Amino acid sequence: MLTIHTADEGGAVAVEGARVVGVGTLAEIQDRFPGARVRSWPGVLGPARIHEGPLPDAPSPRERIHAVLKLGAVAVLEQYANTPELRAAAARNDVTVLPSTHTPVLRETARADLAVFDETGVCIATVCGGRLLYRRR
Repeated sequence: MLTIHTADEGGAVAVEGARVVGVGTLAEIQDRFPGARVRSWPGVLGPARIHEGPLPDAPSPRERIHAVLKLGAVAVLEQYANTPELRAAAARNDVTVLPSTHTPVLRETARADLAVFDETGVCIATVCGGRLLYRRR
């Protein structure tokens, strides 16, 4: 399903499946994709983060990966996802395990990894590979 994610600052990202199919203003993206579902978020929309340090402490590997998603990250460094259980939990949630960090960007044809943050930097929503995996209630 084609979904347009937009936030308060006016930027928008069109997502189809696991890929970004458009980036621009909400008006531009709605013109390109009429009839698409629109998800409006309060805050600032941008690329999801890479979690660059040790994974948050939690009772299980699944919960450790979920804690990363709650921070707006969809990738972790392999040095910190260093057990088969953590790598399996990451794979089940499409969280990428990277050998090193890079600067995430939102661009057409890229994997749809985006996040929305409020004015204090707290994550409101995380989209990983086109799927909404975290939403603050």
